[in-house]
Amino acid sequence: MCPLSLLILLVLSIFGPNLVNADTQRPTPPPIFILGDSTADVGTNSYIPDCKAAANFPHNGIDFVNSRPTGRFSNGLNSADHLARLFGYNSSPPPFLFLHSLKHGLQLGIYRGVNFASGGSGLLDDTGLQLNALNLPQQINQFVTVRENLIASLGHESTKALLAKSLFCISTGSNDIFVYFKTRSTMPKEEFINHLMEAYENHIKTLYSLGARKFGIISVPPVGCCPANRLLNETRCFEPMNDYARCFHSALDKLMCNLTSELHGMKYALGDTYKMTIDVIDNPHPFNFKNVDTACCGHGALKAEGICNATASLCSDRRQYIFWDLFHPTDAAARLAANTLYGGPTLYVSPINFAQLAAEK
Repeated sequence: MCPLSLLILLVLSIFGPNLVNADTQRPTPPPIFILGDSTADVGTNSYIPDCKAAANFPHNGIDFVNSRPTGRFSNGLNSADHLARLFGYNSSPPPFLFLHSLKHGLQLGIYRGVNFASGGSGLLDDTGLQLNALNLPQQINQFVTVRENLIASLGHESTKALLAKSLFCISTGSNDIFVYFKTRSTMPKEEFINHLMEAYENHIKTLYSLGARKFGIISVPPVGCCPANRLLNETRCFEPMNDYARCFHSALDKLMCNLTSELHGMKYALGDTYKMTIDVIDNPHPFNFKNVDTACCGHGALKAEGICNATASLCSDRRQYIFWDLFHPTDAAARLAANTLYGGPTLYVSPINFAQLAAEK
């Protein structure tokens, strides 16, 4: 890790959003619509019958208010929560299925955004199917329902204006790579990555056709360094999987650049979560992390042989761990990632950061 990278991340970890528009009054936050997987799921899967990818039980949520499990795969908040707070919201946009369960939820609770993310899902329709997670087409269909409710309330033109200034955050791709390796797919790497990009392109174009214009894209982190995947390589990062994550980001960078030329008025910020995460893993101490390979909560070797539950071994200081369970970051790691996405330099998020994206007219 170069000294400049270390300095930038360290400053972001300390000062966070204060670096952005420090001398200007914070504008009204835009509505935020969030799609993706467990890195952004704030409770969606808790409302899905027979979902096999849930986190609505202890020790999940141990550092949340009243130590309450919320369905987040975290000891507290995740990156979606921290991003919402950085934009000025007191809490994250609620899950669509939660609003759907309320009598007037889809009429009253949608104006600051909605979270559709579902743990276990991916870019491909089949990813997460056996877990009964909601794939991206299903998440987009939920957004269609939200859009219809907005039109019924505000009218077409006001809804169009509202969605044009809204931020659409997408965090997905990791589970597709997990499944590729778990099933020992024989599809060549380049073909597989192209397959993922075709799916990503279709999803973005669908959202664009529905009125989305600003896309905050969160790429794939070094998934080979998750505790569960370290078990594949004698506790070291599983580099074949990391190689796919790097290729994923490179291809996504090209795709987003091409789409902005094709789709009039589209703007985006692409977070390189691979680089921002691997830089911290390689040099954790300046960020007060002491453990980069073991889960805080889990069973067995690296606490990665079983999920985090009420009988799992639990670390005493979650702030010193990057990983909460066998796959997911701790609240502390998620906060650092959100700070970097929100106010970071082009080294980590490009061509602009999320704060700059929201400010674009």
